[in-house]
Amino acid sequence: MPVVGVLSAEWPNLFSDRLRAFHDGLRETGYVEGRNLAIEYRWAEGQNDRLPALAAELVRRQVTIIVSTSTPAVLAARTATTTIPIVFFIAVDPVQLGLVTSLSRPGGNLTGVVTLNVEVAAKRLELLHELVPTATIVALLVNPTSTALAETTTRELETAARTLGLELHVLHASSEREIDAAFATLVQLRAGALVIGADALFNSRSEQLAALTICYGVPAIYQFREFVSTVLDTYRPLGVYTGRILKGEKPAELPVQQATKVELVINMKTAKALGLSVPLPLVGRADEVIE
Repeated sequence: MPVVGVLSAEWPNLFSDRLRAFHDGLRETGYVEGRNLAIEYRWAEGQNDRLPALAAELVRRQVTIIVSTSTPAVLAARTATTTIPIVFFIAVDPVQLGLVTSLSRPGGNLTGVVTLNVEVAAKRLELLHELVPTATIVALLVNPTSTALAETTTRELETAARTLGLELHVLHASSEREIDAAFATLVQLRAGALVIGADALFNSRSEQLAALTICYGVPAIYQFREFVSTVLDTYRPLGVYTGRILKGEKPAELPVQQATKVELVINMKTAKALGLSVPLPLVGRADEVIE
């Protein structure tokens, strides 16, 4: 029976919706855990520095495929093996990271799905500025232990902030306690708005982040729909690609899939709690408005 290793920076109880989507993808290709497939899970629980050791464990276990669900996870998996197929879900250009030769023909032992999180980071800042035009000081929250993602996002937003004439402060958080501290710093800086960077830690701490934005009265924009409503079914393709590789296809020949749709979701209930009046043009462009 083939064994799939899932390497995640998150907590298992907070990953359940995405895990179900992953299993749906596996079922599409005829694989069901416990029936004709075994899965070994390794959870870093928000500590990216644990990922290299967890990846090494999966390699020693001689799993058939490694599924990596974040940028730090795939970098750890790539370091651990050059032969075991790796299917990834990341937010940074995999060509830029050196993970694949090209999106159409990856050329090695890695393939997967890439979102548009970094590419639309500047747009998120622009939307936030449109929502709160009086906020000339804004903050960006990133996880410094996810170096590639944090550095890329920071560069994109620094450029966008200069274009918009905004003062940008970069705040770091790599734990639940540091997230709390970052918000306290944000208030000291008199930042009038906050951009939450893409990171597995922040995905897993969406409730904490939402509560803090309300507590401190800071308008915020996030990278995923789940912060304001439900989880997108973004992990199904991981399961499909995993199943196809188990059936004999090569990662080198499976094109990296790119997200092609970007949605704008506005939580009007939260906006009202923050005393914000959302401009009608912004409401008109929203794909969904949560009342």
